[in-house]
Amino acid sequence: MTVATTADLEAQDTRRFERYRRVTHRSFLCAALGFIAPGLAGVAAAYDDGRIGVPVIVLAVLGLALMTWFYMRLVRAGLAGGASRRDIVLSGAVTAALSLMLFAHPLFTVVPVFWVSAVVLSPMSRRRIVALCAGTGAVGAVYGSLASRHLYPDGDMPWYWLFPFMLVIYTGTCGLVAFVNLYQRRMWDLHQETHAAREALARLAVTEERLRFSRDLHDLLGHSLSLIAVKSELALRLAEADPARAGAEMADVQRAARDALREVRAAVHGYRAVELDAELAGVRAVLEAAGVRCDAGDVPDGLPAEVRAVLAWVIREGATNVIKHSEARRCAVALTPYGGSVVLEMRNDGVRGGEDTGEGTGGAGNTGGAGLTGLAERLAVVGGEITAGRHGRDGFLLRAVVPLPRPGPDAPDAPGDEEQPHPPAKGALAAEAGRAARAGTAAGAGRSGR
Repeated sequence: MTVATTADLEAQDTRRFERYRRVTHRSFLCAALGFIAPGLAGVAAAYDDGRIGVPVIVLAVLGLALMTWFYMRLVRAGLAGGASRRDIVLSGAVTAALSLMLFAHPLFTVVPVFWVSAVVLSPMSRRRIVALCAGTGAVGAVYGSLASRHLYPDGDMPWYWLFPFMLVIYTGTCGLVAFVNLYQRRMWDLHQETHAAREALARLAVTEERLRFSRDLHDLLGHSLSLIAVKSELALRLAEADPARAGAEMADVQRAARDALREVRAAVHGYRAVELDAELAGVRAVLEAAGVRCDAGDVPDGLPAEVRAVLAWVIREGATNVIKHSEARRCAVALTPYGGSVVLEMRNDGVRGGEDTGEGTGGAGNTGGAGLTGLAERLAVVGGEITAGRHGRDGFLLRAVVPLPRPGPDAPDAPGDEEQPHPPAKGALAAEAGRAARAGTAAGAGRSGR
């Protein structure tokens, strides 16, 4: 039977983390269009106005290409841990040279702002960020003031008013862009820390389980093996002098070995046993961790141990297939007594593909898979049956019907016996419950289709 392991959940978390990393990188890289498009538009407008010729156009396009390459390099290095001082200085020199195109068209005012937005992704102190924004604002104000006098010589605003105005505009814009990018960078750091914390918790859980298993194994076998060693050594010494006493000691050794074997088997059974309440709580936690909202009802009282065990296996297999074979966002688990039986239903909304059944349908089970075959065999032992298939447009329903054993004359009534004081035989009960379950599936599918 396929079971969702820790490795499966770690792989799913790693894929989710890589997907978010790619989205974060692409969002910053797409922002490069904020200076590429205005730069190309400014070059075209300046050429139409006759301010620049073909050689300047070639240099401007090469400068934009080099600026784009440095921008992408700064973004990747900043998100990976920090750009080198060499890249920051060289990209700053390219930005300063490209900003000279302000004398051709004012659209090139965005170039230094985007350079600041890429540089602040690298870790640096608040004081350095303020100095970076102020320095870029001062250089941009100088370029902007001189370019304004060049492009608009008949302007009324004198330079000693124009420069402070440009300084405030440039510095404020750089500060705003830096704040927004630092906030997004902080979100990226939180995702990295969360991913690292999950890996640490997984390693810690494995370590704690190993320690628990080693303690249990020592407690189970330590005393018994010590007793066997002492008794066998004593029997070896008494073999010639007192054969009867040696035989008695070997009998004790035999009893100790059998007791140890029985305890080990009981411990292994305890490790392998599946408890319904614990399994339901564990499945809910696993689904929530995988991003699937899980609504689980209460477990009916008075269920026999064998019924609880087989229902726990059904819940485990259903949750495994929801995680592995679906794109579900919600899963509901319901346990309902019905006419001397108990009905388990697992519904989810994440069907993939267009088939009704089979492996990879994306539901809480797949009728053609080995998992449901094993479940059908388990349920057959207790006289139950299982069905699985589409439910509605994009839903999937896994239903298991398990008949409850008939109580004796003095035993308390099983759940659901109040409505049926004289339950039929076991085979008829299972057949009746199965027919009711299939009728419920058809009715639910009809309602979903309407």
